[in-house]
Amino acid sequence: MQASDPAREITALYHAHALGFVKLAVVMTGDQSAAEDIVQDAFLGLHRRWSALTDQDKALSYIRSCVLNGCRQLHRVRYRREKIVLDPPEDAVSAEDLAILGEANRAVLAGIRQLPPRQREAVVLRYYLDMTEEQTAQAMGVSRGTVKSATSRGLAALARMLEESK
Repeated sequence: MQASDPAREITALYHAHALGFVKLAVVMTGDQSAAEDIVQDAFLGLHRRWSALTDQDKALSYIRSCVLNGCRQLHRVRYRREKIVLDPPEDAVSAEDLAILGEANRAVLAGIRQLPPRQREAVVLRYYLDMTEEQTAQAMGVSRGTVKSATSRGLAALARMLEESK
């Protein structure tokens, strides 16, 4: 990467990868608008930290970590709000979700959203982003064994949910 023109490099990264990160965030959060905000914040963070990064792979890892952390933060905020609200409304799948993920994936997406956060994150990173166990462990900040366990439990729970919904 050229340190001489960070705006051009970040713009190129944005055009090449932003949609994929938005899709990741939509799967993790279930909210198109929040997903777009999370990705925008991640790219702003990259701009602020540009001088500390040395290559595109590290930039993409940085953005992915920021997106995942943003999704985790959103879930923490929602969890706190749900504890305060007496009768929280049921989560509805938005038209944007359906357009991005397609009709056939609706049941799977709903099941993924019901998984505990660590299992949801492991399943999405492994199977939606097609990351290896090692890459997933690094992105989550856990061991490979934890990734294997969370993925296995998440897939088993997802299979049970899908079977029950038949």
